[in-house]
Amino acid sequence: MAETARARRGKGRSDDHLFDQELDHLPPAVRWREWMNRVEATIFAASEPVTREMLARIVGKNCSIDLLIDDIREELRGRPYDLVAVAGGFRHLTRPAYADAIRSAFGTAVGGPAVDLTQSDVLVLMCIAFFQPITRAELSSFFGKEISRDLIGRLRGAGLIASGPRSPTPGAPYTYVTTKEFLLQFGLDTLRDLPDFEALEDAGLLSKEKLLAGDIMPGFCDDMEVDVE
Repeated sequence: MAETARARRGKGRSDDHLFDQELDHLPPAVRWREWMNRVEATIFAASEPVTREMLARIVGKNCSIDLLIDDIREELRGRPYDLVAVAGGFRHLTRPAYADAIRSAFGTAVGGPAVDLTQSDVLVLMCIAFFQPITRAELSSFFGKEISRDLIGRLRGAGLIASGPRSPTPGAPYTYVTTKEFLLQFGLDTLRDLPDFEALEDAGLLSKEKLLAGDIMPGFCDDMEVDVE
């Protein structure tokens, strides 16, 4: 009986202790500071980018996430790290100016790709990023050479690409698309943050049709790995 009573009292305390998002009892300036602290602490503690939906759970319904982030970033000026929008959320990232110091300390660039990417890997990854979903045959047309399955495997193994929908072309081959990990590794919030390819197309400097026709600089991909069939 006593145990049951204690359990009831414990349950009552848990139910009564609801997380206060609004903080209406605090003066506006103090409330704003508390919201800033909550947001920064949550992002700092997270191993993955924290989305706006997650942050909305810890601040008032009328609070502007964007203004909070702006104020936090302003306070971080002069610090070796910043609050960055990446992969659909926010996370703390060290500033590029300190990459050499971090590399010297750890022997590698922390937060870099999971594997060392060759120039060919990067070129293929760039092509996938711009033209996704894209098949291996289309990639081969781009470079004028058969793209190695090992190259595709390295990019998949690093989590930078994944299989996309099947192509409507004969044989219905799989296409390839970039992943959230691609955004994370290259510090992009969304694919809209890629260099403006449409502007290059509008200027007549580049087009998917020309690229897929193999109309690229001679010798540009002489080191490209190919499949030996």
